[in-house]
Amino acid sequence: MPLSLTILGTASPYPRPGRPCSGYLLRGGGTEIWIDAGPGTFAELQRHTDPERLTAIWISHLHADHSADLLAAAYAFAYGGMVPPVPIRVYAPTDCARRLAGFFGRPDIRFLSGVFDFRPLYDGHTVRHWNLRLTSRAVAHDTEAYGLRAESQGSVLAYSGDSGPCDALAELASGADLFLCEADIDRHGGSEQAHLTPEDAGDIARKAGVRELFVTHVGPTLTREAATSRAAAAFGHPARTAREGETIPF
Repeated sequence: MPLSLTILGTASPYPRPGRPCSGYLLRGGGTEIWIDAGPGTFAELQRHTDPERLTAIWISHLHADHSADLLAAAYAFAYGGMVPPVPIRVYAPTDCARRLAGFFGRPDIRFLSGVFDFRPLYDGHTVRHWNLRLTSRAVAHDTEAYGLRAESQGSVLAYSGDSGPCDALAELASGADLFLCEADIDRHGGSEQAHLTPEDAGDIARKAGVRELFVTHVGPTLTREAATSRAAAAFGHPARTAREGETIPF
């Protein structure tokens, strides 16, 4: 079965009507992986699969627009009648379990152990679920953050998460069939580079030799159409806008 990616949400930094924050469903290789859990994406996830079927959840970083709906999932699994057969693996930065427990006013994370099985990410983290291999690389952001490369039977997805320009992105995306890349900002300002411009996204895609570039996580200073057009010009090939509800096989 080839891989497919369903777009659950793309908004930055807050959800809009009909447009949740970052979240994606990756299927294939015998697995279903929820990638990033931005506000609104747990509801959208239920349009496309039964959350009890999830193999794992992968969280790029702990900013709310990428992780807040872990709380909604915790309520569903702990109190809402959804009962996964085993605790769902959550691959996330180190502090994820403690922060989630804090929403419940609990200092001890063990009460979540019947719902989630937390596994901390680190640069170079690799795990295999059935025929799917997930590789995480640390990327340039203003907090601990990771990009993702998912591979199954010759098909490759690369996902930037939130990142400024860095070598790890081109390495993750090298030869990818589908590169899902943020284009959050219109231009860089100051010394800190925590996000990508559309030109950055297209340039990385070109250097990495990806087959398709999908632009996501476009911030409020840009339209999605303008960001995609600018990324395509730097890529040297057509690019596509990631849109909620779309499923892309590759």
